[in-house]
Amino acid sequence: MARLVTSGQLAEELGLSLRTIQRYIASGAITPELRTLGGHTRWDPEKVRSQLRTGSDNQDSRTARPD
Repeated sequence: MARLVTSGQLAEELGLSLRTIQRYIASGAITPELRTLGGHTRWDPEKVRSQLRTGSDNQDSRTARPD
């Protein structure tokens, strides 16, 4: 089973602020591996890295401007 971490631990591992993680959640850029009954999220850091890579690839193609 994958190692699951809290949002704070995820932020620290990725070198991001907790607020940035919260923004990514709100925008749908990342989705948690698990949500507890209390509403807390748990993350697989490798899956989040993959989600962010995929999302940045898509964003780059949407925002690219021809020269």
